[in-house]
This record gives sequence, C-alpha cells and structure tokens, in this order.
Amino acid sequence: MSEEKKQFTYADAGVDIDAGNKAVELMKDSVRATYRPEVIGDLGGFGGLFALNTGKYKEPVLVSGTDGVGTKLKLAFMADKHDTIGQDAVAMCVNDILVQGAEPLFFLDYIAVDKVDSQKVANIVKGVADACKESGCALIGGETAEMAGFYTKNEYDIAGFCVGVVDRSKMITGEKVQPGDVLLGLPSSGVHSNGYSLVRKICFEAMGFTMDTMIEEFGCTLGEKLLTPTRLYPRTCLPLIEKFDLHGMVHITGGGFYDNIPRILPENCDALINADAWEVPVVFKKLQEWGNVPWKEMYRTFNMGVGMVLVVSSEEADAVREHLRAAGEVYYELGSVVPGSRQTVMKGGVFGE
Repeated sequence: MSEEKKQFTYADAGVDIDAGNKAVELMKDSVRATYRPEVIGDLGGFGGLFALNTGKYKEPVLVSGTDGVGTKLKLAFMADKHDTIGQDAVAMCVNDILVQGAEPLFFLDYIAVDKVDSQKVANIVKGVADACKESGCALIGGETAEMAGFYTKNEYDIAGFCVGVVDRSKMITGEKVQPGDVLLGLPSSGVHSNGYSLVRKICFEAMGFTMDTMIEEFGCTLGEKLLTPTRLYPRTCLPLIEKFDLHGMVHITGGGFYDNIPRILPENCDALINADAWEVPVVFKKLQEWGNVPWKEMYRTFNMGVGMVLVVSSEEADAVREHLRAAGEVYYELGSVVPGSRQTVMKGGVFGE
C-alpha cells in the first residue's frame, strides 16, 4: 500500500490569505476617511478610480511621484512602532510633487512583508491614511504582499505613489528663477526620512545607544526623536501656489542643500544661503557632535531644520512673508539667488564668510 502523498496549501508556504483579508477589514474605515468626491468605487477593486474634475483647470497637467522611507524603517522595527512610518511614505511623495505646483489628488501604497500581521499592517496603513487626509489626497488603493522567506522576520518595506494636478500656467519648473529672487525656508519637523544610514552608523555603532536611550538635550528618548514623522507641506504651500507666482520650490531631501537647491537653478545662478538665518535643531547638532561629521557633509546629507525652500521674486517677497505670518507659519530668511554657476553657496555660521 503506497504512502499517502502530503497535500500542500499556500499557508504551508507561509502565505496567509485570511490574515491579509483581515488586515483589509481593519484598515477600511481609515482608508474611506480619505476619500474625495472624485473617488469612484471602494476598496477591493483591481484598480483605483478617480474622476478628475477637468472643468476646474484650463490645461491640467498630471504630476506623479514615488518614493519609500529608506532605512528609517529599521528604527521602526527596533522600536516596534509602526503608526507613523506611513506618514513618512506619504510625505516623501506629496512634498515632491508639491514643488512642481501640484495639488495631490490620490495615493497608492505598497507594503511587502515576510508574514502578515493584520494589526501591524492596519497600523501602518492608518498612518498612510491619516497623512493622506491631512494632505487632501485620497488613498484609493494599495498592495500588501506577503513574501515568505524574502524578508527578515518582523521586517517589511513600504513605498508609495502619488498623483497630483496643476494647471500648466501654474507649473513651477525653476525657469523663472533669476538673480535677486528671495529664498525663504519652512521648518522641518526633524530628520524627516533621509540620512538614516548615517544616523544609524553614528547612534548605534559609534555611540552604542539604543532606541530607549534618554537624551537630555532632546527631552525624550532617542527613538522618539528619530521617529518623528516627516512634515507634510501641502496645507502650507498650496495656498501660496494659488495666490502667488512662485519662481521655484525645493523639497530638501537626500543631498541636503548642496544637491537639491541647484535642481531648480538656471545655469547662470547660484543660491547664496546664510547659515545664521535659522537655529539648527538640536538633533542635528548632536548628530554632528557624536559622529564628528564635517559641517559641509551635514548640509549635504540632512535638511538641518529646513524642509522646504521657496524661491520668490523680490516684488512678491513682502506679500508672501505677510501671507505666512497671517497663517501663523514660521519661515526663515535663507538668502537670495545671485549670479553664478548653478551651485549652493553657504556662508555665515559654521561656514564663516
């Protein structure tokens, strides 16, 4: 009599379809709370549907962006805290399309895990949904991929994709930037989502800290400070885009001041930045101290407390300042655009003259 052959299921291979379905049930309310009137249908479709209100625009241009969170995820794993990392994913995408003048319309997320923990996935997606709601964009779809044997236990990756719209006449491309333009900076909320490979090298390898290490200068644990989610700029910047003729906008991400600002400069212009114009947050000062990081490297890796740069004509600068003050927004007088060769030039503070 032959031995009965074992039957295998998808669950035997490490993929739990029921856990995935439960995660969808747990996240439904959060996702639906982001819907705009243009959203068609509900969760569960093969694609997200969005009816663009073309009557609102003379010549609509769609703007798209995609990004992830990078190695900041490692800190979320270490702290077993997953409710804010979704905001980082959203912010990295919506802030990028915002600088082209686009209003974020909708967002999709992709989460890949070793094994689906329904509640953990729902917590991640709630962070995504809350950030979408604050940014005014709808979370119209996503994917949770259970990839058994591919990721380390209890680890995952997250990425996002955002689509926005801008009238062609209001597109911000940098082509209007000229010498004499004013550079205004909007504060960041902290390290945001760039430079975490260096952060981890300094904090955990060089200093031997843990996520629970209390840092007196921070007034909280290292983990709490480093997991502060990336600031979302649409609420602050969309009214500016609508009201003024902004010459340029820069999202300060990986590459810091030196690599990001030149992306919107003409070939014959430099950005002259006064490092004394704002107080660098203590988290960056401590990272520099702990790692003995050269100051130029700091400004090429981190946002140093400035997450968004506005390039404004000298004629409109006072009106933009007044608008920001009236809205209760903090801003910094970073410097100006000067004749040059498409570089960022830092002066003042740690840079001297």
